[in-house]
Parts: sequence; C-alpha cells; structure tokens
Amino acid sequence: MTGESDLARLLASMSPRLDEAAWVFATVHEEDAVLLAQHAIASFREKEGLTLVLPQFAAADVELVSAPMARVTLEVHSSLEAVGLTAAVAGALAKEGISANVVAAYYHDHIFVPKASAARALVVLRALSTSG
Repeated sequence: MTGESDLARLLASMSPRLDEAAWVFATVHEEDAVLLAQHAIASFREKEGLTLVLPQFAAADVELVSAPMARVTLEVHSSLEAVGLTAAVAGALAKEGISANVVAAYYHDHIFVPKASAARALVVLRALSTSG
C-alpha cells in the first residue's frame, strides 16, 4: 500500500482527529534519550542535538522544551510522494494565525499546533476537508 497521492481526494478524506494529550518538542542529551525514548512518538537528529516529540509529562526535567502542542492526525493514508497536502494544511492554518509543525509518517500526517489553538485548528481542517 503506497497511499493516496491525489490532492483533491486527500483533502476530501483527510478526517482530522485531535489527540487530547499535550505534546512537546524537546532537545535532549544522548544519555537522557535512552530513558525518554520509551515515551517518544518521533525523533530527529540534527547537528545541534536530538529532538524527541514527547508527552508533556515525560519532559518535566528536560531543559529545552517547546510550548505545549496538540496533535491532529489526518486519518487518510497519504503517500509520502503526494504533492500539496502539507502546503494546503499549513496554508489554511496560517490564514487563521495558527502555526503548524507537520510530521509525516508512513501512513498519516500529524500536525502539531499550539495546544491553545487545537479546537480552532480542528475546525479549520474540517472546513478545508469539506471544501477541498
């Protein structure tokens, strides 16, 4: 299964789902990563360090942590080669002044938005889905 790549079908069937948990992006030291990895849903290694996406509770002792974020999962199985989905989603949220940090996994795209904007982001994405 390679996923959907047609933008119109992706938008029409993206079925955004809000995860009520609070998530943070945290830069961690390598020695802490082993303990925190059990909680991480994503990781990315940069030259400046290792970033983990963690539930907020798990990052209580981490020094460099983002503000709390909410995760909206697009339930459609999108192809990693699909063109325009990230732009459409980020653009719709940007028009409403909502920042979007998109993480693509094999099956779904996950949009991390400020926790305080989560309900509004879900409304915007549902509207995009019905208009797309």
